[in-house]
Amino acid sequence: MTPLQGQAAVDQLLEILDLKQVDAATFTGDSPQTGAQRVFGGQVAGQALVAAGRTVDPSRLVHSLHGYFVRPGDPTEPITFHVETIRDGRSFSVRRSTAKQHGKTIFFMSASFQVLEEGLDHHEPAPTGVPAPEDVPTMRDWVEKYPNRRTVFNASPQAVDVRYIGQPGWVPPGDRDADPKQRVWMRVDGKLPDDPLIHACALTYASDLSLLDAVLSYHGEVWGPGGVVGASLDHALWFHRTFRADEWFLYDSVSPSASRSRGLANGRMFTRDGRHIASAVQEGLLRRVGA
Repeated sequence: MTPLQGQAAVDQLLEILDLKQVDAATFTGDSPQTGAQRVFGGQVAGQALVAAGRTVDPSRLVHSLHGYFVRPGDPTEPITFHVETIRDGRSFSVRRSTAKQHGKTIFFMSASFQVLEEGLDHHEPAPTGVPAPEDVPTMRDWVEKYPNRRTVFNASPQAVDVRYIGQPGWVPPGDRDADPKQRVWMRVDGKLPDDPLIHACALTYASDLSLLDAVLSYHGEVWGPGGVVGASLDHALWFHRTFRADEWFLYDSVSPSASRSRGLANGRMFTRDGRHIASAVQEGLLRRVGA
């Protein structure tokens, strides 16, 4: 069995993001059937942004979102998204998008959209001395090194090409070096439509793939038996500049704090030519588990 990958996996992701409209403010979406016990957080966040964005004038681009993961989602059941219009002003539109299953909220998000405007422009430089994505091991390379992970890898569609510059968080305990910085190259592994909302939703999806890993990286910890189990509690994203999610970007992440079974991670995303396109912040629940 080989995982769904490349354009086929991207097309499936696009189908997941293509919500069905029920009325002017209500949408429904499905999850891929991979055998997972709960819906991937980046998926429901991306879908919630799709729902919010479809109620906004397309000339207004999302510039920020703030979401809370309230309950685990059931991947075997559709998700209903209801969008509340908070405000439509001359420059900004604000929406609240709520995801529900079985009559209960599993996730809610506030998102803000802005008309294009010119103004002050600066950003801190991108990290230097970082190897190119072509020189970094792929996930398939890591699976070849740890074949016991092949079943899990093959069961999950690989719509995003993720390349860790260090070790990924799922290697066995003791195989990961402690590093206060985690850097990962990412791109959607196929062609996306030109719609900026789709690229923002795809980036939202990808932003949840590795951010909490930065907390574990600080301690050289790993996910699973002998390491840590966790779940996202909240997630925030700011979109600074135009980008394509199907082109390489560097996800430069650190963890400023971890305490009381919670870890905080910050991430900055840079294009290959060094443009700072987005920033993310996430807090997650992290609990140790025995071997």
